Amino acid sequence: MNLNNYETVFILTPVLSEAQMKDTAEKFKKVLTDHGAEIINSEIWGLKKMAYPIQQKSTGFYNFIEFTSEPGLVASLELEYRRDEKVLRFLTTALDKNAMEYNVKRRSGAFNKKKEEPKKEEVK
Repeated sequence: MNLNNYETVFILTPVLSEAQMKDTAEKFKKVLTDHGAEIINSEIWGLKKMAYPIQQKSTGFYNFIEFTSEPGLVASLELEYRRDEKVLRFLTTALDKNAMEYNVKRRSGAFNKKKEEPKKEEVK
């Protein structure tokens, strides 16, 4: 069994309630787990402004899922995205070893740490 690492980002329409948005994200996670995928990380990035309007909407609910599965599952997942009218856009990418290392660092919070300010010396 040949397993690959993937990440998918999908944008849901902003007219959904918070509960509807979470239910839809869970539906796509269930599609993955039902087909034997292992979900490594799942994040809801929330309502964000898009770079350009899609279907006359300038904002959308961004969702991110990182998973491991067989290559054929991606086609099934993207078919589900296309069937759901709540999905404005989606993108699924295969990850190489460098992207996997980056995601591990990002999850651990390595990029969120603030740099310490240099201590100011008192002038006498």
